[in-house]
Amino acid sequence: MSAPETQNDSGPVPTTGHEWDGIRELDNPLPRWWLWIFYASVVYAIGYWILMPAWPGLTGYTRGVLGKSDRAAVVEQLSELKTQRGQQNARLTQASLQEIESDPKLQAHALAVGQSVFGDNCATCHGVGGIGSKGYANLRDDVWLWGGTLDDIHRTLQYGIRSGHPQARFSQMPAFGRDQILTAAQVGDLTEFVVALSGRPANAAAVQRAAPVYAANCVACHGPEGRGDTLQGAPNLTDKEWLYGSARQDIKAQIHAGRGGVMPAWSGRLDPETVKALAVYVHANAAGQ
Repeated sequence: MSAPETQNDSGPVPTTGHEWDGIRELDNPLPRWWLWIFYASVVYAIGYWILMPAWPGLTGYTRGVLGKSDRAAVVEQLSELKTQRGQQNARLTQASLQEIESDPKLQAHALAVGQSVFGDNCATCHGVGGIGSKGYANLRDDVWLWGGTLDDIHRTLQYGIRSGHPQARFSQMPAFGRDQILTAAQVGDLTEFVVALSGRPANAAAVQRAAPVYAANCVACHGPEGRGDTLQGAPNLTDKEWLYGSARQDIKAQIHAGRGGVMPAWSGRLDPETVKALAVYVHANAAGQ
């Protein structure tokens, strides 16, 4: 019995005999090139099953006659990489920070390690690019509370800030308002004084009233001119960089509550050569010092 046919512009065309809503299913042969690709794929799959690990079983999987193992290959590659990095890390341990920066190959290795470690441990607070955010320091500018030299950065990374480590960087701004060291009116006047220090228009009468208050309570850390002190972690009040915000309400809140963040001591979490590499990375991407 011959297959049913239908007519089109080219003449009679065989169909499968199926029809839905007046639409007939044609029975055209597949293109020869497609069939050859299909047959080749079948042959390739059978060959792969024989040569390579492929079929799962109850207690394992077929190993294949070639005995290939991606897992074993990855373990071998990681072992080789660990050996290579171990040699470079040994050099990091032995070299000083300045020697690392002056040796192009060693510096390149330190930067690669530092970038990876920064992404895993520091980017959460300081951002992927290190530009920081409100309450978290910008590591790409030339403003450093505790100094921006390579040695300063390394020490900060080692011991942290207010981290609880015996050698941690530590400073604490008094909560002048919360602890009732100053009255609300004095806090307001002092806010205007700080605004004036940064070169912005401020209430002249409030600035005049706050001058003796600033001298009695703030000069010891921020200095007579408000330029700060990196030995104490006291910020410069005359520039345009503000860790907790430069708006009047931000400055007033800081004077009132004396906020201070915490940075971990990485010496207890990372090995010494990794801390060195991180310091080199941060210093290389920082401006100024």
